[in-house]
Amino acid sequence: MAMRVKKGDTVVILSGKDRGKQGKILGTVPKEEKVVVEGLNMVTCHVKPRRQGETGGIVTREAALNVSKVQVVCPKCGKPTRVGYRFDSDGKKSRVCKHCDAAL
Repeated sequence: MAMRVKKGDTVVILSGKDRGKQGKILGTVPKEEKVVVEGLNMVTCHVKPRRQGETGGIVTREAALNVSKVQVVCPKCGKPTRVGYRFDSDGKKSRVCKHCDAAL
């Protein structure tokens, strides 16, 4: 299935512990249909020092979450929206907001 979100999009979380919060997509994993959102869905990882002089410890970082739990926020109207597609006059496909038809 094709994912309708891209790296750099601003999204809102629809469910879970971070519901209602907004963040920017740092990366996508299309094969697993997951996205990593900046500053959200934080998990703690126990990191072992790999090289001499490097410190280990407990590190918090963003975990991937399913793409169905996020929705793109329109830059024009500011609402969470579904993503539609339009073809320009020169035949280029572009993503648009379903509320206000603004380009995403």
